[in-house]
Amino acid sequence: MKNILLNRNDFRSGVFNRDNHKCVICDKPAIDAHHIIERHLFSDGGYYLDNGASLCETHHLEAEMTTLSVDKIRESAHITNIILPEHLFVDANYDKWGNEILPNGQRLQGELFNDESVQKILKQGNVLSLFTNYVKYGRTFHLPWSEGITSDDKIITDLSRFEGKYVVATEKMDGENTSLYTDYTHARSINSNNHPSRDWVKGLWSRMGYNIPERWRVCGENLFAKHSIHYTEENGNPLSTYFYMFSIWDEINNCLSWDETKEWSELLGLTLVPVLYEGIWDVDALKNINVDNKEGYVVRIKDEFHYSNFRNCVAKFVRANHVQTSNHWTTEQIIKNEKTT
Repeated sequence: MKNILLNRNDFRSGVFNRDNHKCVICDKPAIDAHHIIERHLFSDGGYYLDNGASLCETHHLEAEMTTLSVDKIRESAHITNIILPEHLFVDANYDKWGNEILPNGQRLQGELFNDESVQKILKQGNVLSLFTNYVKYGRTFHLPWSEGITSDDKIITDLSRFEGKYVVATEKMDGENTSLYTDYTHARSINSNNHPSRDWVKGLWSRMGYNIPERWRVCGENLFAKHSIHYTEENGNPLSTYFYMFSIWDEINNCLSWDETKEWSELLGLTLVPVLYEGIWDVDALKNINVDNKEGYVVRIKDEFHYSNFRNCVAKFVRANHVQTSNHWTTEQIIKNEKTT
């Protein structure tokens, strides 16, 4: 029954029957068919047999508080098939609520972290001190007509959040996703290693980062080093800066509206990514965007949205055959992109 979506009743009975109605941790009578990863993180409800385990009252509470780890529960239930929501990363480690656990034991704030009930149970487990204020940028799904989809990419299947909405499509620039806070900066990985290609952006941040409100973050593209596209005068695509901003997030993980994003870019003295389309959601208009000499485009709703809705409010198009290098750019000699000023 692996990877077969069940209804609620079949999930409960299936989990209890597999575990002989006993807690997988202590063998006491089970009172709950526990979702190992919270069902609200799944677009389909997450009622998979291998996402469930029978727990007694004590161990169910510990699992909810995350003092009993998902790894321990899976091990005790003899589950080797790891079920995750499609927007989470298979090479990462998560707690029950979808918060990523780093190798050093720190945790990143996931999309449910600010939920009142989640805050309450994490506080009860005395684990809130484990969380850093830094947030990993979300996984952007491909639009159904995106050309550059690879085997490990995800495609957005429900476009209803976009329909009838005012949207903004911006150029997907070929750089490194980078987040700036008032006290820290990192690439997509929170614990990014030092790399010479990141020095210019760190210098920019040292001059303006103090203006970013506490626990807010600015997200953008670090374009100092060539990846697959070389931004040069000769190629007709030189840069005006090495950092292009595309979003700003507040202390409770809301992505500010596009109008507010534009205001903050001016206040912080940052350059926004180029806008390629702005208007009511129009599939034909998006499909007609010229992506020559571009990686592609990213479309978002113009309104504010929370991190928990990221995968439904942001999507991307990547042109065919975009990646032209055989190795990752960080392992190759740095070739600087050109900027005009």
